[in-house]
Amino acid sequence: MIELLEGRFFKTFIVVVEEQSFSRAADKLGYVQSTVTTHIQLLEQACGQKLFHRLSRGVKPTAAGEKLLKYAYQFIHLGTSIEEAMNEIEQAQGTVYLRMQESFFLTRFSLFMQHFVKEFPKVKLRIESGFHQDILDQVLNHAIDFGIVPRDPKRNDILFYPLVEEKLIFVASAALAREVGREGLERLNQEAMISFGTDCLYHTQAGMALQDAGIDVMEAIELPSLEMIKQSVQCGIGFALVPEIAVKKELEHGDLKLLPISSANYSMHGLIVHKNRELSYPARLLQAKLTEGAVMFNDGR
Repeated sequence: MIELLEGRFFKTFIVVVEEQSFSRAADKLGYVQSTVTTHIQLLEQACGQKLFHRLSRGVKPTAAGEKLLKYAYQFIHLGTSIEEAMNEIEQAQGTVYLRMQESFFLTRFSLFMQHFVKEFPKVKLRIESGFHQDILDQVLNHAIDFGIVPRDPKRNDILFYPLVEEKLIFVASAALAREVGREGLERLNQEAMISFGTDCLYHTQAGMALQDAGIDVMEAIELPSLEMIKQSVQCGIGFALVPEIAVKKELEHGDLKLLPISSANYSMHGLIVHKNRELSYPARLLQAKLTEGAVMFNDGR
């Protein structure tokens, strides 16, 4: 099989999976669609398996395609590592791929990134947002170098480096907080809980804390960004469990108020990397700077 495989076939395969379309993959890669089709056919011949289900709108990987995806990412990563090793030996130059929650990027990582990019201008950071499970999946599949997650996955194939313990608090508008003060926590039974959705561990932690407090919320509202959650809470649409650092200014200005539900909600954010990941020099630099920067994260500066 190895004699029939080429790196460009794997690159095409990955883009087709990510775009769920041969035509969109062709556009992204700068190929004509027939080239994409040929690459996939040759890869299927080499593997002896059909790799995609052809649907009315796009494609999705077969079971064989899903299994191949992990190795395709590893193949591309190996090629990139070899190129960097040969051309940029111990040079602070190259690309590092990582994924984290949007709220962590906004409250903690963005300032670190400014310092890192200033110190190593030739290192490119490619950052995507996600939640605990899909970040973990990307690391397990070797699709990215690192993930930053809100708790230790506690897996033998994953290394976890603690970065910062995040305090989570329930917040509401000033008006709703006053009503809770008068009527008690049962007032929240009439309100919606706002969160990033069930994929986010904060949502799970909020549900457990509310259950312990005897609160059965009316409904849950899912929003895609931290800023949208904060604005919605300020407008009185509902209440939310958020990182304390994310609403520090709003609490100081009185735009949001703390709800007396529980002060024992904490989340230990940490860096995760596959145990068998062969890190490039730029990736090792980022790892070192991140673990050194834990003081910055804890101070919230």
